[in-house]
Amino acid sequence: MSAVPSRSFGSVGVAMVTPFTPEGELDIPAAQALALSLVQDGADMILLSGTTGEAPTTHLPEKQDLIREVKDALAGRAMVMAGAGSNDTAHAVRNGVGSQEAGAEGLLINAPYYNRPSQEGVYRHIMAVVEATDLPVMVYDIPGRTGVRIEDGTLARMAEHERVLAVKDATGDVEQGFERMEATGLEYYSGDDGLNFAWLAHGASGVVSVAAHADAHSWREMIAEVDAGDLAGARAVAQRMRPLVRALMGGGQGAVMAKEALLLQGRIPCAELRLPLVRAEAGEVAALRATLEECGLL
Repeated sequence: MSAVPSRSFGSVGVAMVTPFTPEGELDIPAAQALALSLVQDGADMILLSGTTGEAPTTHLPEKQDLIREVKDALAGRAMVMAGAGSNDTAHAVRNGVGSQEAGAEGLLINAPYYNRPSQEGVYRHIMAVVEATDLPVMVYDIPGRTGVRIEDGTLARMAEHERVLAVKDATGDVEQGFERMEATGLEYYSGDDGLNFAWLAHGASGVVSVAAHADAHSWREMIAEVDAGDLAGARAVAQRMRPLVRALMGGGQGAVMAKEALLLQGRIPCAELRLPLVRAEAGEVAALRATLEECGLL
């Protein structure tokens, strides 16, 4: 039996989409029903208002409504986390504080995007949100979207804080992550569905997944097999999941394709997005439907 890593934020997290009505308004009943279905399928952590939740185009009162109502619907069956991302530190702090006030049980904080601050700026930005709240924090390292990496020394400084507990890693660099796990003692969560098996085999605590919208139970199965030391079994799950991951994430439009998948599965009533995101084209939806059918998910 292999040693099981600590899991402050669960093991199967879903970066949940934010359902909207056809008019583009927040659809709270759909969000509640979706969160419940994800937990029933194997998720034990729901992340609201992340990138996949279209956080850049929802406003704080909407984010707070979403947290309150989803948490109420889940009634303790899974942890509810919230994204506190912005390229304006004061705005990120407001998001973090507002999320805590609404009942979030943890925060995901990314480096500021677009304005590409120095490492000192990255550190001060993230720690300003940490210090403004009382919640456990997962730092999100996704340089492909933020335009700035969180470097080793910066992460080591953050790790000194008692409430900075984990990293969601979407750098694509598993070797670097393995070294950082050892150096900092932080829990690691895969932020790249195509690398979930690699991260778990290297000792990660879990995943924060987009593909789990359509199939959370397979990630649950993979983690159980890694925990039991059955890497061949876990590898087989990864192989089985590859077409789904490619269909949802291959074009870099996770929020768009996750909503289309959920609509096809009948788990949300509408796949509406807020600009600048737009619906997938008919050919993309047809290919997604074929993949879901091949995977036995329709």
